[in-house]
Amino acid sequence: MPTVYIPHGGGPCFFMDWDPPHEWDRMAAYLRNLREDIGKTPAAIILVSAHWEEKRITVQSTPAPDLLFDYYGFPPHTYQLTYPAPGAPELAARIKMLLQSNGIDTAEDSSRDFDHGVFIPLLLSYPDANIPIVQLSLRSDLDPAAHLAAGQALAPLRDENVLIIGSGMSFHNMRMLMSSRERGGRPLPEMSLFDDWLRDAATHPDPEVRNRLLAGWDAAPGARFAHPREEHLIPLHVVAGAANTDQGRETFRDIAMGAPISAYQFG
Repeated sequence: MPTVYIPHGGGPCFFMDWDPPHEWDRMAAYLRNLREDIGKTPAAIILVSAHWEEKRITVQSTPAPDLLFDYYGFPPHTYQLTYPAPGAPELAARIKMLLQSNGIDTAEDSSRDFDHGVFIPLLLSYPDANIPIVQLSLRSDLDPAAHLAAGQALAPLRDENVLIIGSGMSFHNMRMLMSSRERGGRPLPEMSLFDDWLRDAATHPDPEVRNRLLAGWDAAPGARFAHPREEHLIPLHVVAGAANTDQGRETFRDIAMGAPISAYQFG
């Protein structure tokens, strides 16, 4: 299985009217086409969402997760969405074992539901909701090297037909995103600095160089402008760590809410 880093949009953006009306259409089309990009149906999915942080990397072992509507102020119908995908407690136990055997302090949560970083993109990518999913938290210190190491520990699961997805946004300066309409949706020149650097880093042919660049992401041009806080970037580090020697490729790039947004696939 490949590993992928995807954008999950803004709240339930794909399932509501937006102004301007077609702001999220191209991102939605990319997510709908993800199954074809992957090429085969995974036996299970590990999903690392930007919207779950714990002191230790925590593994969701809920047998039948409900949905956690962790967005606010959207139309009532967006709180009626359903995504009844099963959990995978046995896979969760194996994930925990792999992490711990690699010296990574790990916890388990048997009651965690799917947050919108999970169910919003997967409603487009795997709408049948019939693939077991285990959600994995970020570590709340957001240490990039620790998340690369977590991905490396999980890499053997790729050979067991498990798809590892990081769900975030490659640009996540909310103040700049919310001021997009004032600029007529036009990106500021400095917005592309980090996106250009990220493309070069994530697609670097040498995996050691790639991981070293990603570990030092905050020294990149425009890094803290793109990510005042990096929780929406760090899922990429888990995905890149799990990539092993597979080279990354940019599979999506667009302007959404006036900012460049990218996706990457490894393998």
